[in-house]
Amino acid sequence: NIRRLRAAGPRVLVISTVADRRRIVAAITAGADGYLTKDHDLPTLVRAVGAVAAGGTAHSAELAFAWAHDDGPARPSLSPKERQVLVEYASGLTLKATARRAGVSPHTAKYYLDRVKDKYQQAGRPTYTKIDLAARVREDGWTED
Repeated sequence: NIRRLRAAGPRVLVISTVADRRRIVAAITAGADGYLTKDHDLPTLVRAVGAVAAGGTAHSAELAFAWAHDDGPARPSLSPKERQVLVEYASGLTLKATARRAGVSPHTAKYYLDRVKDKYQQAGRPTYTKIDLAARVREDGWTED
C-alpha cells in the first residue's frame, strides 16, 4: 500500500500500534516518510504530520531502533568508522574535511568510502557518486547523531 500511495504522489506517515522492527524497516523501505507508534502524545504526532506534510521526515525512537538493528540483506553492515565517513562525506564535506573529522588520513577515508560503495554494490544498491551516497544515508535513516 505504501508503494502504491507513493507512486500516486502523496507523502506517507505510518502511525501504528505495531512496533515490530521488521515492519518498521519494511514501511520505510517501501517509501514511508516516517513511522511512529500510537502511544506518542498528541503534540508529537501533530509535529510528525506537519514535518511530513512540509516535505520532511518523521523520526522516532522506534524507527531509530529498527534501523540500528536492521540486518536485512539490502542494508549493508558498516563498521562505525565506515558509517561515520559515509555520513559526513554525504553531508557535503570534502574528503579532506571528512578525514579530519574521522581522525584518519584522506587516503584512509577514501578507502572507507570505497568499501562502503562495494558493500552497497553487493547488496544490490549500486552507489557511484556523492549524490548516490547521500541518497543511501537518507534511505537507510543514518544521520550524524
